Amino acid sequence: MCCGKTTIGKKIANKIGYGFVDMDVLFEKKYKITISAFFEKYGQDAFRILEQKLLHTTASMDNMVIATGGGTPCFGDNMEWINANGLSIYLKTNEGFIVDRLKKAKKQRPLVKNILPDDLPSYVAEAIKQREPYYSQATITMPNNEMDLSSIIAKIEKLS
Repeated sequence: MCCGKTTIGKKIANKIGYGFVDMDVLFEKKYKITISAFFEKYGQDAFRILEQKLLHTTASMDNMVIATGGGTPCFGDNMEWINANGLSIYLKTNEGFIVDRLKKAKKQRPLVKNILPDDLPSYVAEAIKQREPYYSQATITMPNNEMDLSSIIAKIEKLS
């Protein structure tokens, strides 16, 4: 959440000549509802089920960089599926960076909608702790202090 998946993903796609898709945008277009509104109406569990189905449709997309939602790899066997169907990159970001980005975000994230600003650091720390076992399965891990495009492209090229 708020680690730069969309920004970095678009830059990678442009640099390597691939298309780009953001799973959140894909979800909202397909189901004609914002993710926040979907969460409020149907809940996170229903969202994750539809998100997983949508993720599986990306297998038919060739030459595409896909930015998933932060929780996508943590549901069911999604991380295994992602790795079996492509190359995964974990943008490993510290909690302070994420908290700052969440506080400045124009669009409110459904998972932090009801979190008080003072409680945000502990919420983010706990989320990272819970998600790390999934994220650590990524093909490439990029610490936030190395998150420049040339470092990421170099690591991708080594694996190609």
